[in-house]
Amino acid sequence: MFPVPPAATFSHSIRRVRRVISLGNVGYAALLTSCTALLPQSESVGQSKWESFAAAKNTFNRITPYETHKAELVALGLDAASNSNITLLNYSDIIRRFIPSSAVASENVDQGITDCIAVKDACSAYEVDVKSVKRKRAGNFWLDSLNFKRRTEISGWRFTGLIVLKDDLVVYKLWGGQPSIKEAEETRNPLGPFQGIAEGAVRRSAPF
Repeated sequence: MFPVPPAATFSHSIRRVRRVISLGNVGYAALLTSCTALLPQSESVGQSKWESFAAAKNTFNRITPYETHKAELVALGLDAASNSNITLLNYSDIIRRFIPSSAVASENVDQGITDCIAVKDACSAYEVDVKSVKRKRAGNFWLDSLNFKRRTEISGWRFTGLIVLKDDLVVYKLWGGQPSIKEAEETRNPLGPFQGIAEGAVRRSAPF
């Protein structure tokens, strides 16, 4: 017969076990948190003076057709010669964009576009495309590292705009885009780190 410990000693031992388990859970949670912080992140930001969609829109709001000139666009940071977010279009590009076929009636085309096309080589346009996108991996660190499950959260914004000029005068403008981008990509690989090897073996064994 083994001696039975006193009730007080037994109760104290139970409390010690619970404390160890509790500390273990805290340590495990801290480990997961620190590991999650190690997941890769990336950011794609175009060279731009704008820090947000709203800032880009505010700049476009300062452009007034038949009043704003090219020199003022340069002052606003919209310089086709130095801004990599701007694509320069000629009048043929504008015709294809706004008058895709002869079936489009002239009265359905904005006056600014009509005026611009009429001067041919003196007609040009700035196509603006700016985006700021962040990609952040989220989820379980070990499932991600071993390639079992990967989840990528995508956030950011994208602004697009068009400025049409007749000579040096803005005659038309248009803007759009995505004020808020929120997406998620998720991939699952049942074989984890061996997924690529298995797929390669299947391809090699497939008949021609």
